[in-house]
Amino acid sequence: MSGNIQLLNDTLAQAKSENRAALIAYLPAGFPTVDGGIEAIKAVFDGGADVVEVGLPHSDPVLDGPVIQTADDIALRGGVRIADVMRTVREAHEATGKPVLVMTYWNPIDRYGIARFTAELAEAGGAGCILPDLPVQESAVWREHAEKHGLATVFVVAPSSKDARLGEITAAGSGFVYAASLMGVTGTRESVGAQAQDLVRRTRATTGLPVCVGLGVSSAEQAAEVAGFADGVIVGSAFVKRLLDAEDHAAGIAAVRALAGDLAAGVRKR
Repeated sequence: MSGNIQLLNDTLAQAKSENRAALIAYLPAGFPTVDGGIEAIKAVFDGGADVVEVGLPHSDPVLDGPVIQTADDIALRGGVRIADVMRTVREAHEATGKPVLVMTYWNPIDRYGIARFTAELAEAGGAGCILPDLPVQESAVWREHAEKHGLATVFVVAPSSKDARLGEITAAGSGFVYAASLMGVTGTRESVGAQAQDLVRRTRATTGLPVCVGLGVSSAEQAAEVAGFADGVIVGSAFVKRLLDAEDHAAGIAAVRALAGDLAAGVRKR
């Protein structure tokens, strides 16, 4: 069965045709529970997200700040497994018809098996994977299997990436390029600075892929700012924090739906 890279490409192209950036949301699988996480993703789509990244909880994250680490810890203590991640992708996609990716560090895929992981993700209706710690020069086997199964391979670039390196990364990727707005880990920030705009400019010089900016965006105003220069706005910690801070599950679901609505309005004010 083929995955949904084409749906992802079409969704990003549709946003561009509407003269706006796409809204890409992130939530980890299994948080606060597997069922609760699926419900939260559906609510985020209902609020206006175009794409959702489902995080595969990991005990030793590199990119994730304290908010997402807390959610991952809750999911891991709840016993979340890769099968639950695949179920999350399947149910979120089937319920909405929208593109769902998995964001994961490399170790869980390596242990699970590349062939098995890509086949199961495609069967679940997944659109691809974001792989923040897989070096491009070591990615050939993954990319071969991903391409065979119709899955996007999204790599992360950072402000520290030199122009030549950006070219290597973007030439190997598909779907879109994830541009980390600043050096550091995920989390909400007061501002998403000029570094991000410069990185988008330099990245676009190397590729025709959409360039989507993540790390630090938490408000409609910041979403509008980033949408002024990027093809997509990626928001994670702000959604997770709404669920963590909610007095109960129903309030959390309402909060992430409302945040998605605010951010969706923001990306349309570019």
